[in-house]
Amino acid sequence: MTMPRRRPGRPRRDDQRPTHELVLAAATALFAERGFDAVSVRDVAAAAGVDVATVAHHTGTKAQLYDACFARVFSAEREVLEAAGQRAAEALAAGPAQALRALHELVDVFVDFLEDRPETTALWLRRWLEPQRHAELDQRYSAPLYAQVERLLAAAAGAGALVEPAPHVTVRSLVWAVHGHVVALAARSGSGARERREFRAFVHRFLDGLYPPAAS
Repeated sequence: MTMPRRRPGRPRRDDQRPTHELVLAAATALFAERGFDAVSVRDVAAAAGVDVATVAHHTGTKAQLYDACFARVFSAEREVLEAAGQRAAEALAAGPAQALRALHELVDVFVDFLEDRPETTALWLRRWLEPQRHAELDQRYSAPLYAQVERLLAAAAGAGALVEPAPHVTVRSLVWAVHGHVVALAARSGSGARERREFRAFVHRFLDGLYPPAAS
């Protein structure tokens, strides 16, 4: 029996998100799993439940689709980190203890974000396997967030809340540690609740070691 063909661009009945978001979600998952070269536009179309022409209509070329996937995860990450970073910046005026507490909260927000969205880590790790390729993505979709936190640490140091001679090293070290944690969680079966608790405790010990409270 011949099954009726679904109209181009029409999402599956069990997923009524806008087609553009449907395509980006499918592409993000595939690129995160396989990398750029191993994913075709046809693969994305099949995963999204649309045809190839619909993918091209919504996202353009495969390279443009890849870029859009990074823009998508960057937008979500920036939303949560900018709010937490603003709270930390405002806490600087309240004194060193409050500033350090806000930094701990900022790290919690970042860890929560990546734990809840492991495809973000997978997408970046696939990109970083070829450091010279698609390097412009780093400038657009990771460097701005790094710079935001680096400025915050520099401001905290300027306010006397902590001593930080190399904020760029600290930020990148923490980012890589969290990505490594997310990879470890993904390799576990089950919830990994203990690993989550242990990693969170480690990050806070790390911050306390880097930025001990000023002597009274």
